Amino acid sequence: MVVDCWNCIIYPPQSLCLFCWLFLSLSVLREKHCVCVCVCVGALWMCIVLNPHCKSEQKCVWLRQLRRWNGVDVCPWEDGNHSNELPNLTHALPHGNPDSSSRPHRTVFTRAIEACDLHWQDTHLQRIITHDLYTHSHAHCHHDNHGSAGALFDARGWPLWHEHIPTACARVDALRSHGYPREALLLAIAIVNTLIRQQQKHLELFRSHKKELLHKGMTSVTNMEGWVGHPLDPIGTLFSTLLDTGRGDEEGRNAFLDFSGSVSSAKRSEPHLFPAQRLLDDGQSFVALAVETALIGLGQQRVMPDGLYAQEKVCRNEEQLLAKLQEVELDDALVKIFRKQAIFLLEAGPYSGLGELLYRESVPMHTFAKYLFTSLLPHDTELAYKIALRAMRLPVLESMAPSGDLSRPHHIVSMVPNRYPRWFTLSHIESQQCELASTMLTAAKGDGRKLETVLESIQKNIHSSSHIFKLAQDAFKIATLMDSLPDITLLKVSLELGLQVMRMTLSTLNWRRREMVRWLVTCATEVGVYALDSIMQSWFTLFTPTEATSIVATTVMSNTTIVRLHLDCHQQENLASSARTLALQCTMKDPQNCALSALTLCEKDHIAFETAYQIVLDAAVTGMSYTQLFTIARYMEHRGYPMRAYKLATLAMAHLNLSYNQDTHPAINDVLWACALSHSLGKNELTAVIPLVVKSVKCATVLSDILRRCTLTTPGMVALHSRRNSGKLMSLDKAPLRQLLDATIGAYINTTHSRLTHISPRHYSEFIEFLSKARETFLMAQDGHIQFTQFIDNLKQIYKGKKKLMMLVRERFG
Repeated sequence: MVVDCWNCIIYPPQSLCLFCWLFLSLSVLREKHCVCVCVCVGALWMCIVLNPHCKSEQKCVWLRQLRRWNGVDVCPWEDGNHSNELPNLTHALPHGNPDSSSRPHRTVFTRAIEACDLHWQDTHLQRIITHDLYTHSHAHCHHDNHGSAGALFDARGWPLWHEHIPTACARVDALRSHGYPREALLLAIAIVNTLIRQQQKHLELFRSHKKELLHKGMTSVTNMEGWVGHPLDPIGTLFSTLLDTGRGDEEGRNAFLDFSGSVSSAKRSEPHLFPAQRLLDDGQSFVALAVETALIGLGQQRVMPDGLYAQEKVCRNEEQLLAKLQEVELDDALVKIFRKQAIFLLEAGPYSGLGELLYRESVPMHTFAKYLFTSLLPHDTELAYKIALRAMRLPVLESMAPSGDLSRPHHIVSMVPNRYPRWFTLSHIESQQCELASTMLTAAKGDGRKLETVLESIQKNIHSSSHIFKLAQDAFKIATLMDSLPDITLLKVSLELGLQVMRMTLSTLNWRRREMVRWLVTCATEVGVYALDSIMQSWFTLFTPTEATSIVATTVMSNTTIVRLHLDCHQQENLASSARTLALQCTMKDPQNCALSALTLCEKDHIAFETAYQIVLDAAVTGMSYTQLFTIARYMEHRGYPMRAYKLATLAMAHLNLSYNQDTHPAINDVLWACALSHSLGKNELTAVIPLVVKSVKCATVLSDILRRCTLTTPGMVALHSRRNSGKLMSLDKAPLRQLLDATIGAYINTTHSRLTHISPRHYSEFIEFLSKARETFLMAQDGHIQFTQFIDNLKQIYKGKKKLMMLVRERFG
């Protein structure tokens, strides 16, 4: 059935609609383990139309069908996001970034339509794929060694094939798909030799203009169309063609390509040996050539494409190619190739993704560099670190091109405006950058010079506080492994990274901020007492005042820290002195949030404690709320300073305002406590606080509660929580209780009128209970009965329209 479907795909009936064909293609591609239909459809049709024995009549039929499907409005677009603007695949690519709005969109069939113009009639191409030993000496161009033949062969005399690389690789794929693995291999070798020759030309070109380019500090895009992530997967095609041959996976066959118009059959004189092996250097293998091809493609400097689909495809194809490379076991020959390509990548300027000149929106090299780093590290440590450090760059996040010495290897240049592009895979890219840095940190353990270099690179190139924090934690874990003594150099690196995180997140919101602060203190503790003292000395650049007092200073002065550091008495005192100084500085800067913590930290130092208390008094007038002042006042009472508590309570009362209907306000308990404190201190203190209460509290029930409590005991004679008192009680007819009683009666009168303005029948019973409490307060005065009777009579007269309510009032109060 798959064969019938394949024939239907290659020779579609005129009545076959686009959706039916796509569904049919999906079925076949699934059989072939293809995941992405949009990509595979384009590559599939490229293979079909590039059949070397395709007749012109067949190609015309296909072209008409492809154009018909291509014109359908819902035809899938090549890059998945309706914005592919690459030029015709048969033309040379431009060096600029043309306006995307002026370029036509490309569908999954566009490349196949363009490929219908391609042919196999080029003499040089035919000789490449049909002659096992086609070299410069066989080209019949002995008279012109430096002319046209010079461009068709390399210095060894082996053939080259100059064509748009993805198109040339599509020819290789077509040859393999149509049963010509030998011809595909020969063409693949010619393409790879061309890539290697171009590499050398690019290196020579950059070296000749290096000073000029570095002086100008500018670079242009050398490849708008990257090979890795390309819809035709050129590097993957070359890699698999060469690797399958090297592993002996290609099935032998008897037929071979004959451009005379027939397919010949013959037995190979050496069936166990591909004659193409004679086009390899001594000691070279197809596997080595495949690996070198992959390294060339992965190291290409290329522009990140537009759109989520295209960007994800770049990342996915890179990871797939690296996974295939990791399956190849490295030997001495491959290590030599790795060294060669690594050196080229470092020195090739704008032609390499790891060159000195980097286009701002180039595809990052983090994942590739991590693979190179781990592969080269056992064999060439210095080269491995050079590659990894160069790859740490992420210029797309730079706000502007850095200034300074342009000749420095890490210098980044850009010719595009400083804008933030739409990189949908940026989070993934930053994660890979973080992984590369973590790999270097792990490998550099014990080497102070390399750790310092890696630290500088991280601080310069990583812009995410979360990723730097992760690196700091990783370094800390590596440095404090249980089976060995702590690596103090790596611990210092971890601390430096933590300090950078603190500076980065100091003025920005980060939900992990408290975790970061706590971790930094832990890390500084592991480093030593001098690290703790250092972060406390420079706290204003690292922490908010609240963090510095509630987390940093508190942790530093805890018993756990003292035991962990094995401090003597002198060291403990010095560290505590620094913590108290920090606390006082924070209190001056933010008394509202730091005062209580500072007082707690300064308890054992009388001078520091007095200083903190004075800072609170100075800030109490304008800078602190009643809630904060009441909290500090309660703390003072708890520590045995009742007069200071009283002072702070009176300051808090000045900021308070309780209206008539706020009988459940959270500050009520604080007001009751303040009055109880004043009462316990004596008549003078109570006399001073009652006017503040009358001014701040308008709620009748709260005032009546305060009044009753003040009449139960004698001021200043007993403790606050005593139940009985044998002394003389205060008179309600004299100050200060007379003022409080009058204010309470007035509050009940005002509250009653306020309630009656908008009362509903369902609240009548509640209102009657409220009047009962009011009568109890009225009766505390000498003429209270008369006052309450007059009050009830006034209510009956004013609110006589509320007949049912007044009837309930008469029933209860007469």
